[in-house]
Amino acid sequence: MRVLAVSLVVIAISLSAGARLVAGQTPTPSQPSIHHATGTFDVKLTPQPSDPPLGRMSIDKQFHGGLEGTSKGEMLATGSGAKGSSGGYVALEQFTGTLDGRKGTFILQHSGTLDHGAQHLTITVVPDSGTGELAGLTGELSITIAEGKHSYDFEYSLPQAK
Repeated sequence: MRVLAVSLVVIAISLSAGARLVAGQTPTPSQPSIHHATGTFDVKLTPQPSDPPLGRMSIDKQFHGGLEGTSKGEMLATGSGAKGSSGGYVALEQFTGTLDGRKGTFILQHSGTLDHGAQHLTITVVPDSGTGELAGLTGELSITIAEGKHSYDFEYSLPQAK
């Protein structure tokens, strides 16, 4: 089951598009500007007791770049783990640290599937999960894994600082 979970985490990311600004459009107070935070992260997955066909893992990450901090979470995954097979995973993780210098916490929700080689992963901020200077945060995170290194692109919006 660990092989499946790792292979699902490694899948190429395709996120569904949210509301976006049109080029040249100025954000209004009800439509905050879109920002990007990029960087790298280290991840440690630790298998936990579970009942087949589900596998469960704890997630520990260390983020660098626009996101500076740590996250802890839980993942459930299922599938055979064989190359080219199908499977799926869901996860929740709480980030604690700073986002482009603003301090707080928020929760990311993952949903990933692998369908005979077709991969899809969506990672979104859980609505109203932001605290501190990250209250009101919305966004989607995409992951890229190249040569064994994990990087992210976090497209997000925050209310204007008061």
